[in-house]
Amino acid sequence: MNVSCLQETLNKGLGIVGRAVATRTTLPITQNVLMSTDQGRLKLTATNLEVAISTWIGATVEEEGDITIPARLLSEFVGSLQNEKVDMVTTTQPHAITLTSARYEARIIGTDAGEFPPIPTVEDGITAKIDAGVLKKAIGQVVFAAATEESRPVLTGVKLELEGDGFTLAAADGFRLAVHKGKLVEAVAEATDVIIPARTLNELNRLLGDQSDPVELMLSPTRGQALFRLNNVEVVSQLIQGAFPNYAQLIPQSYTTKAGLKVSECLRAARTAAIFARDSSGIVRLHIQDGPPGSLQVLARAEEVGENSAEMDAEVEGGEAKIAFNAKYLMDVLGVIESDDVALEVTTPSSPGVLRPSDTEDYIHVIMPMFVQW
Repeated sequence: MNVSCLQETLNKGLGIVGRAVATRTTLPITQNVLMSTDQGRLKLTATNLEVAISTWIGATVEEEGDITIPARLLSEFVGSLQNEKVDMVTTTQPHAITLTSARYEARIIGTDAGEFPPIPTVEDGITAKIDAGVLKKAIGQVVFAAATEESRPVLTGVKLELEGDGFTLAAADGFRLAVHKGKLVEAVAEATDVIIPARTLNELNRLLGDQSDPVELMLSPTRGQALFRLNNVEVVSQLIQGAFPNYAQLIPQSYTTKAGLKVSECLRAARTAAIFARDSSGIVRLHIQDGPPGSLQVLARAEEVGENSAEMDAEVEGGEAKIAFNAKYLMDVLGVIESDDVALEVTTPSSPGVLRPSDTEDYIHVIMPMFVQW
């Protein structure tokens, strides 16, 4: 292989695929990046066997070829160069690549590309298109609620449902539930649902910042794979097998007290309370008082540290109510709501609390309460 491209272009490409490089693995070659020529461009690919990311970058191709190179070493060297042209030439005996840029040169030992794990291709399945901005918002409002522990693998994923011209993303970790409903660019031929690893969606969300065209999604439930196609980038992910909980049953259908709040005020009060809640299992107490005028009091106390309280105006429907949440869970959801106002719905101190943006029905968040002595 004999190719050349700009340092800035190569560095950006390595940054895109670098997050899919395996860190702890029993298969050392997954710590490499696969470099190959493809129709006059340079293709970079990395995989950790759960997700694979490929990107195509502009390059001058003098001679076709491919090789795998240790990703960290290659990225660090390229990142240290100035934005000059980088010439890359590979050898086969031994497998190595020589990089030359201005007055810098490096030779890095690699591995035969034939030893790199085959990257799955999703060629048949259900296809959908989602506006990049819509998908980015949906992922951001849901993915943080997925479980991080592997004890229940299905909860480490996000359920994606496609039906008609709409999609739904839902995530739950046993303590909270986030559900976002959005519109597709065009209706799908048939309804389907899959569970996508939350880690995959986090990486996809990172890549969506530069995307303006709709994202093409192809699902192959029978083969257990999903493909996301962006401009010059493809993300292929394994799907999680199993039955996702019936999340609709977890959403309370009624409430006794509803408080309309300013998101910014509530988030500031929650962050302040979290400082004191650190030493009391993260417990933040919310006390809704009807009016007029209505108010919400946010309190936290730790026996050996102290206590704090903050009060804000609230538009209250129903009577007085009390509930306690984990401070992090409350801050997480308030931090992703883009509306100015949010509605908090409460039934009893031992029933789940519900938060909804006041100006849309596309998002709902349910938090299980923490049991405290009032």
